[in-house]
Amino acid sequence: MKRDVAGIILAGGQSRRMGGGDKALLPLGGGCLLDQVLSRFGPQFETLALSANGDPARFARFGLPVLADTIEGFAGPLAGILTGLEWATAGRPCKAVVTAAGDTPFLPLDLVDRLAAAVDERPGSIAVAFSSGRRHPTFALWPTGCREALRHFLVDEDNKRVSAFIERHHYVEVEFPLLQSAGQPIDPFFNINVPDDLALAEHLLQSMTP
Repeated sequence: MKRDVAGIILAGGQSRRMGGGDKALLPLGGGCLLDQVLSRFGPQFETLALSANGDPARFARFGLPVLADTIEGFAGPLAGILTGLEWATAGRPCKAVVTAAGDTPFLPLDLVDRLAAAVDERPGSIAVAFSSGRRHPTFALWPTGCREALRHFLVDEDNKRVSAFIERHHYVEVEFPLLQSAGQPIDPFFNINVPDDLALAEHLLQSMTP
């Protein structure tokens, strides 16, 4: 467990392809999607929060701080990342934040350790997850020193592209292996976008449970 790295679950998407509402609260595995994400992501941290706008009471049972964007309008995941960085540095000894999307029920159990190890010799760099030939920019370690540059990028340049911000800075990609469920390979960053994805996740989750 990393004491000087905070975790932020990005749960503020608009979920248009799922019909709107809070995707993270959709039923999965006897609980909801966020329960599954927390079971894998939460134990990797001592300090953890949710990034989500609107009434925080709907997440009350999780017992976590709920961070509303500090930038007006829907600015996407970069706004949640910036808010998380600003929250993590407000009186806390955090040197970095690791973010994860709130709709990824199979995210790696060693995500934080591997991202942190990748930047041990690269202070100030961003570490971003990579699998199956793809970068996953919302799964990354963000050094707290980049928060002013990120605010400038979002507010002054009005640029909301996560990959574009990463590519402006020193960064390293960290390869994660595929998981297996009943002989079927699963990308650990598989995310829920449409109802069929949720049904597939339920099936895979049951196949992975002893």
